[in-house]
Amino acid sequence: MKPVRADSLDTSADRGPPLIRAHGLSKTYITDSGGVTALKSLDFEIYDGEFVSVIGQSGCGKSTLLKVLAGLLPYTTGSVELNGKPLRGPTPQAAVVFQSPVLLPWRTLLDNVLLPIEFRKLPMASYRQSAADLLEMVGLSDFTQRYPFELSGGMQQRVALVRALVQDPRLLLMDEPFGALDAMTREQMNLELLRIWSHSRKTVIFITHSIAEAVFLSDRVIAMTARPGTIAEVITIDLPRPRALSSINTERFGRYAAKLRSLLDAQGGMF
Repeated sequence: MKPVRADSLDTSADRGPPLIRAHGLSKTYITDSGGVTALKSLDFEIYDGEFVSVIGQSGCGKSTLLKVLAGLLPYTTGSVELNGKPLRGPTPQAAVVFQSPVLLPWRTLLDNVLLPIEFRKLPMASYRQSAADLLEMVGLSDFTQRYPFELSGGMQQRVALVRALVQDPRLLLMDEPFGALDAMTREQMNLELLRIWSHSRKTVIFITHSIAEAVFLSDRVIAMTARPGTIAEVITIDLPRPRALSSINTERFGRYAAKLRSLLDAQGGMF
C-alpha cells in the first residue's frame, strides 16, 4: 500500500465510479423564525466497499447528512447520486443502524431481524435462513428465540446490525451506534464491526464523536466544520488491516488522531 501522510487527501487510484457522489449538497430547515442551514455546499465521493467515518462537533449536521444519504430527508440544493442515479427517497440499497437498537420488546431476536423483510413484503422463508446465519456470525445463534430484555446493550446492538444486513444493502449507514455503550463493550463492538465488514464488504458511512474510533475503523475520515456543516478536510487512514486494538498505541495512529484533533479544535469542538 502506498504510504499516505496524515495530512493528505485521498486523490489517487482508479477505483471505478463512486457508489455515492454529492455535489453542492446543502440542507436548510425551515422554521417559524426563518431558516437554519445544517449542511452547506458539500462535495464528496464514496467508493464501493469503503469504510468512511464522519466526525464533527454536535450540531454540525452529521446526522442530517446520514438521513439525506438514507433518502429519509430531502436536501435543499445540490445533488446526490447513489450508484449513478439521483437519490430521491428511501432506497433498499441503504440500511440504517441508529444509536439505539430500537428492538420491539414483544418480538424474538429472529423476528426483530426479519422486521424489514416483513415491512417490504419480501418472501419471509427466503430470508429466515439468512437471518439465522447472520445471527450465528455475530455469536447470537443461541439467542434467536430470546427477547431483547434478556440481552446486554452490546448484544442488542449486534441484533440491530444484523437487522440492517439481512436486507443485503450496498450501503450501511451507522449513526453513532456504539455511543451509549461502556468503553470496553464499545471497543469489542468496534472489533466485531470490522470483522463483519471484512466479511460482507459493505460500504459503510459511520457517524461518531470519537476521534480514536474514527481512526481505528476507517479507510477515510470526513472532518466537518461547525454549523453550517461543510467539509473541513478528508483524511486517508493508511493503517494495515486487519486492525487490532494495539494499533491505537502506535505512532502512526497518534499522528492521524492529532491531525483530526487539530481540525476539530479549530472548529471549537470538544472531543
